[in-house]
Amino acid sequence: MAGLVATLVCGVIALRSGDDGAEFVAPAVAAASSGDADVLDATDLAASAATGGVATDLAADPAAVDPAAVDPAAVDPAAVDPAAIAPVGNEQDLGGEVLTGGDVCLMDKLSLRIGDSGQSVNCLQQALADQGFYTSAVTGQFDQVTFTAVEALQTDRNLYVDGVVGRESAISLGIWPDEESFVVRTPKPPSGAVDLLGYRLSSVASTGADAPPLPDGSGSGRRIVYDRAGQRVWAVGSEGEIIRSWLVSGSQYSNELPGTHEVYSRSDMSTAWNGKAWLPKMVRWLKTERGAIGFHSIPLHVADDSPYQTDAELGTRLSGGCQRQAVLDADFLWEWADIGTKVVVV
Repeated sequence: MAGLVATLVCGVIALRSGDDGAEFVAPAVAAASSGDADVLDATDLAASAATGGVATDLAADPAAVDPAAVDPAAVDPAAVDPAAIAPVGNEQDLGGEVLTGGDVCLMDKLSLRIGDSGQSVNCLQQALADQGFYTSAVTGQFDQVTFTAVEALQTDRNLYVDGVVGRESAISLGIWPDEESFVVRTPKPPSGAVDLLGYRLSSVASTGADAPPLPDGSGSGRRIVYDRAGQRVWAVGSEGEIIRSWLVSGSQYSNELPGTHEVYSRSDMSTAWNGKAWLPKMVRWLKTERGAIGFHSIPLHVADDSPYQTDAELGTRLSGGCQRQAVLDADFLWEWADIGTKVVVV
């Protein structure tokens, strides 16, 4: 291929480990125009941005890539034995943001850890007791005894063992809330409908007054807003106008770090480390110890270019870390979100 060739390392390694699995795409590596490509080790995150061309996410030394970093979005499901994949440690878990005020015994936070207290911890302790992992009193205090019980649960059920209760541990205990209740699905727009900037809307997108309102605490100014609970993204203009909003399929795990970030790397096309999936229009916003997380179009099988999911499944957590988008939404974000664009994650 003539012109710029970028070789990336993508820790797009599938993790079937419990709460903290990861779909990671490592930062792009700037390639030499002569065709000699720099290759980054999977544990090195000091990479520069590739803003165009085709990026191939391959490790310099396959043996150096931890097999616990593979991207479920980018790996042929038939080729992966979840039970055989080792867990990854030291991943960031989500904070304790309130999700629901329901009166059933379900968690009302995205995660629980030692030092937390309240009704969610009551539910956790009762569930642990009912399932034979906890024998002390239900106090509503996440203490060392509760931590030890959570570790025992995670060990017993082959989950990632960290003593933190995230999505996978909570699902295993039956105390994870109904995720669909947080998702706002807008009507499919008319054929040919466009957003405030004239870009065509996807079947899961809306614009202006037709879009759902922005979540509280989602910042100000020109920015991307991503609501993890609602699986929704907004592109917000400098005057606060909602240019466009759309559903995504985000992470099944606790690796989408809340807070204010920025776009730091882009690749028009990247591939999984094993070469089995295309990840089009990658816009990266979060570096981690094992790679990066970003927005991209729904992955395609390299073998036949078929998608890994449908647009109708957007709004459901299906990835290992990145945020999958409909093609039209990925095309819009690619054009709109330059390097340095603010990304607010709530």
